[in-house]
Amino acid sequence: MPRTRSLAWSELKIGVLAVIAIAIAAALIFTLGGEGGFFWERYALKVRFPNAASVKPGSPVRVAGVEVGSVTAMRFEGAEVEITFEIEESMRERVRTTSVASIGSISLLGEGAVDITARTDGTPVPDGGVVPYGGGAGSLTDVTAQATRGIEELSGLIKDVRAGKGTAGRLVTDESLYVDLRDLAKAASGVVRRLNDGGGSIGRLINNPTMARDLETSLANLSEVTKRLSAGEGSLGQLLRDDRFARTLTETTENLSSLTARLNRGEGTAGKLLTDDALYQRLTGVVERFERVAAQVSDGQGSVGRLLNDRQLYENMNEAAGELRSLIADIRKDPRKYLNVKVSIF
Repeated sequence: MPRTRSLAWSELKIGVLAVIAIAIAAALIFTLGGEGGFFWERYALKVRFPNAASVKPGSPVRVAGVEVGSVTAMRFEGAEVEITFEIEESMRERVRTTSVASIGSISLLGEGAVDITARTDGTPVPDGGVVPYGGGAGSLTDVTAQATRGIEELSGLIKDVRAGKGTAGRLVTDESLYVDLRDLAKAASGVVRRLNDGGGSIGRLINNPTMARDLETSLANLSEVTKRLSAGEGSLGQLLRDDRFARTLTETTENLSSLTARLNRGEGTAGKLLTDDALYQRLTGVVERFERVAAQVSDGQGSVGRLLNDRQLYENMNEAAGELRSLIADIRKDPRKYLNVKVSIF
């Protein structure tokens, strides 16, 4: 049998050093490229998304925007996509039951990432636990779809405008509306020109310094009058600030209300006049009789009627009055002629 040669320490030392170097290199490579350190420094969590978008195994996981792990697996869970990821153990106190997960983007090309909010309330999510889904910003595909819908709506709007629909469409296509707007602009230009030339009251106010000063003086006087009224000066000021006037007005209102209530109840003469139907009927009868008498007088019936309507009677009375005036005048001229007094003694 051939003799087995024993390994020298120098040869064994080289092998041990080589193994150690390989282990150190592997550890360095894992540390620099493994996104989170050694496996014992990481723990796994899950999240369920209705749409995984562009997330894939190896996509980064961020907590409050800081990359702390990566996606390790993806599978369907019913109609949702369950994503398993690992993050650093130091994030355990920041990823809690009140945190929410969403799909973010790490580039303009839409490369996805899992974003988790950092919270201090609630309890830490245990190993293998599920982080609640909280929605997130739309991906590049969503933005493109929204932009497409916006362009379609804008195209429809332009089509309606060209067809003359709506105010903007009528403004673009209706020639008469354009003419009306042009006339309105001309009229407005004319008004501005007249104002600048001092035409009208407003133009004079703008261009006449004297009128402006008078208006300023009037406003100052009005302010002074208002200040005096507020201070209670003058009769009107006292009327506004005197509490006795308010009490008197209140008492007057109360008395008026009481009087109105008494009238509605039929108390007093005025109340009976308002509420007593018999009194109303009597007044109506009086008015009717008066109307009949007036009609008879107008027809010449009775002494008063004949006096008012008989021309001959009027002339006779006028003639008698004339003769009476003549007699009185003659008596005044020669009273002895008509006043002979004889005294006889028996």
